[in-house]
Parts: sequence; C-alpha cells; structure tokens
Amino acid sequence: MSSKALDYESLNENVKKVQYAVRGELYLRASELEKEGKKIIFTNVGNPHALGQKPLTFPRQVVALCQAPFLLDDSNVSLLFPADAIARAKHYLSYTSGGLGAYSDSRGLLEIRKEVADFIGRRDGYPSDPELIYLTDGASKGVMQLLNAIIRGEGDGILVPVPQYPLYSAAIALFGGSFVPYYLEETANWGLSAADLGQSVAQARAKGITVRAMVIINPGNPTGQCLSEANLRDVLQFCYQENLVLLGDEVYQQNIYQDERPFISAKKVLMDMGGPISRELQLVSFHTVSKGYWGECGQRGGYFEMTNIPSRSVEEIYKVASISLSPNVPAQIFMGLMVNPPKPGDISYDQFVRESKGILESLRRRARIMTDGFNSCMNVVCNFTEGAMYSFPQIRLPPRAIEDAKKAGKAADVFYCLKLLEATGISTVPGSGFGQKEGVFHLRTTILPAEEDMLEIMESFKKFNNEFMEQYEDHPGYPRM
Repeated sequence: MSSKALDYESLNENVKKVQYAVRGELYLRASELEKEGKKIIFTNVGNPHALGQKPLTFPRQVVALCQAPFLLDDSNVSLLFPADAIARAKHYLSYTSGGLGAYSDSRGLLEIRKEVADFIGRRDGYPSDPELIYLTDGASKGVMQLLNAIIRGEGDGILVPVPQYPLYSAAIALFGGSFVPYYLEETANWGLSAADLGQSVAQARAKGITVRAMVIINPGNPTGQCLSEANLRDVLQFCYQENLVLLGDEVYQQNIYQDERPFISAKKVLMDMGGPISRELQLVSFHTVSKGYWGECGQRGGYFEMTNIPSRSVEEIYKVASISLSPNVPAQIFMGLMVNPPKPGDISYDQFVRESKGILESLRRRARIMTDGFNSCMNVVCNFTEGAMYSFPQIRLPPRAIEDAKKAGKAADVFYCLKLLEATGISTVPGSGFGQKEGVFHLRTTILPAEEDMLEIMESFKKFNNEFMEQYEDHPGYPRM
C-alpha cells in the first residue's frame, strides 16, 4: 500500500530538516518534569510575562476598551478607565471598519503604520514612509515573509551570525535555502569583522552558493551584545560591496543595560553615511511588541520597514502578505501604543513611565546578577549582557564529561543542560541549538526570572555546576579555569 501524504516518509523534506532548539529536547523534558510535579524555571525562551513581568497598564486599558467597545457607552466607564485611555480607544476604533473583529488591510491599518513611521522618524532623524511599513503577527512572521521572498532555492545563501537565533536556520531550511554562518568573536565581546564576513561569503561561493542577504541581530540573541556605530558602518559597507540585502533584527532595541553603547538603528547609520550607499543599499528592519519593557509575546505584534526596495518588489511582498488577509488587529493596536505611548501631561504618563522604567532598571540589575553569578562558577565564563534578554555563558566541560555525553548519545552541552534541569529545575537551551565553534560549549538562559528569585537561582546553578565539575574533573592534565 502506498504511503499517504501525511505519513512521515512522504512529508516535505524541508520540514524534516527544520530544527528549533528553543522548544526542543530540553523544553520537552522540562514540560514532562513539570507534569510530574517538579518546579521548573523556564528560562529557555524570552517570554517575560510567563516569568512574572507585569503588563503595562495603559496599553491593556486601551485594548480592553477596543475589544469591548460597549464599555465606552457605559455611564461608569470614566470611573474605571482614565480619560486618555478612553480617547485612544475611540481613536483606534474610528480607523477600523467593524472594530477588532474585522480584517484590516493586509499591510495593517494605515493610521498605525503612520504612527510607526513617525516613531522611526523621531528615533533616526530621517523620514519614514508608511507605505513601506508592514504590520505583522510578531517580528518572526515578517522575517519569514522576507526570507521566503529572497530564497529561490538551495543555491541561495543567507549570511547569519553564529551563535544565532534559530528562527533563521529553521526558516532558511523550510524555504529550501542555504545557511551561511559568520562567527561572532566571543573574546571580542561577540563582535564581528568584515574580514570574517568576506571569508564566509568566499567559502559559500566555493560551494556554488550565491549569498543574497545578511542578518544582524542587534542587540544580540543569544549573545546580548550591542553593535557599535563603527561595526554597523562596516556591515553596511560590506553589504553594499557584496550586493546583499541587510535584514536588521532590532527587536531588543529597548533592552539596553549599559550606557557606553546605546542602540543605533541600521537605518540611521545608513542614512548618516549618505552618498550612493544610502540610496541603493537594500535594508529591511524588524521590531516587535514582544520584547523591551512591553513583553507582550502572546499578542504577536510586529512590523518591518523596507528601505531602497523597488516598488515592483514591494507589490510582490504585498501580494504574499494578502494571502493571510491581515495581521491580527489587536496586536496592531499594541504596536500603535508602543510607538506612540502616553506623553508628558497625559493622565497616564507618570504611571506609564514608572512602570516601564521599573521593568528596565530591574532587568539591568538582573543582567548584572546573572553575569556575576556565572563568572563566579568553576569553569564558566560569561560576557556581560549589554542588551536583549539573555546570558550566553561558556561552559568548559571536562573531557570525561564529554566522553560520558558521547556514550549517552548526546551533544556535550545537551548532556550538561539535561543534568542541570534534573538537578535544579532550571530549563535552559544548549549552545549547540544556536551554533558555536567546534569544541566550545555554551548554554543560553534568559535574564527574566523575578529579581527576588535571581540570587537563589544563581546559587542553585553554582552548586550544581561546581559539583558537576568536581565529579568529572578527576582527569590527568585537566586544568581548572
């Protein structure tokens, strides 16, 4: 009997190639342990509200009123909601045809795209065109739309930083393209160099791969670094020389935990460069409501902005977006509120500033507690988390641990992370899920657990790690760090 279309043997081979470590083996084992009653600390995914971050009050009030517009007709509404939230809800509802239950334009509501364009203009000092901004169901959907448009087959390569967020390797595999790594240098604070980029492109070409686009993640995931303006100029110049589209994943731009390297957008640096490059280099930038002090992961709101993309290509991207009819409308309103929050003098302004500053200041403290905690452990080194939501410590595993991992049929860092999970309930992601240099091992954890729990979590990690190292370190010639 011939196999059916959804039998495993008959599935699309690209689907089988896809791997996504953030929800992989460790996550599944953690879920099993949780069902068995073990307390699990899910630090495997950047999901702030799941780890106790409170939603900001003002945006939830506005969206609540938009979701239940009959409340606006209630005589008591002004007792329950501030006047500025009521006004914003009416403002957004006036732009929807049928409220939040109706489709919008496939690009998203024009008025919200205008708000996004105004935000970009204020941020960068250069105008932005709302016709070149598409609202999406989270930044991930936008990334996938663009990769789908760029990749024509396995001969097309996408240059991606390693360590990388596995959305990129997964989506490239799904669309049948080729993943082309460029390695970030851990000892240089996860920096990158044009020479290394050139080497990666040359190696890809030697295999018959045409590199068509480059990804930057700034601030970095999983590595937490912030790219300097000089680094961004080098990247833009390289893309211009090599005729590459630059895909700028800038979803963590609010998550900055130091003052030396503030976030600077790729678009601002490009426009500052002037000349032909500012008019010709193709750039697509991505942002989301899922990160920053918003953390609204479940709302799935995002956007991408296209710079120097030809109008016929924009039309094709619109056509593909229209297959999904429209991005979800409540998320579009969250995006409008993120880029156009309460202003000084508004009733809700002081509360909004207090809540958002409180979250960011706590994240800054947690980044320091976690980095210092890792660096106090035996055979662990960790760069400071300058931005984003993650720590990516290097774990120097003893040879005997690596041997035991092989016997167990596991990658060495998976072996370590599973032992950590079983002993402490801390669910992390092994570095191999993001890519790393041969023979070097890491894990990724978010800095999102509640601040009051962070010291205890780091003590628990340290106790496990040091006992693990003592257990496996009895090996001639193995030096301690």
